[in-house]
Amino acid sequence: MLEVVFREAMAPDVPSIQPLVHHAYRGDRARRGWSHEADLLDAARIDEPALYEAVADPSQTILLAERDGELIGCVQVTDKGEGLAYLGMLTVQADLQDQGLGRRLIAEAETLARTRYAATRMEMTVIVQRGELIEWYQRRGYVLTGETRPFPATDPRFGIPRRNDLAFVVMEKPLV
Repeated sequence: MLEVVFREAMAPDVPSIQPLVHHAYRGDRARRGWSHEADLLDAARIDEPALYEAVADPSQTILLAERDGELIGCVQVTDKGEGLAYLGMLTVQADLQDQGLGRRLIAEAETLARTRYAATRMEMTVIVQRGELIEWYQRRGYVLTGETRPFPATDPRFGIPRRNDLAFVVMEKPLV
């Protein structure tokens, strides 16, 4: 098992978070891992201004996973109110995927959602075309709600679609 330290991100961490997330999701480097979006989307997964906004917002927390001082993973938790938290930006360095860090990040995120935001359920969205990833989340206890949401295809902050049929499925898990 990877020796990992978890901590909350702060503004000085943003320049390290952005490339970690980008290289895990997009471009040829992302293809080293199994959970990339490189065949679906081009451009950055998230930009630094959005990350600075997230770390400054008390309703959001970005948890970092570090090994020997190196950032190797992260996950974002957002308080949506009324007992609902949102899990997003789950990232594991591409060449370290399949070593259990994703599961550990989810567990840390769920604990944070319960303790800090008093969440009783966690929600996430996954691109519908990512069947293998949806199945992975189902094995972690997340279920498809039946709801879909449109992909923001005209907003380049979320990436530039390589196809015109992208959409999100909504998944949820009780945290009690």
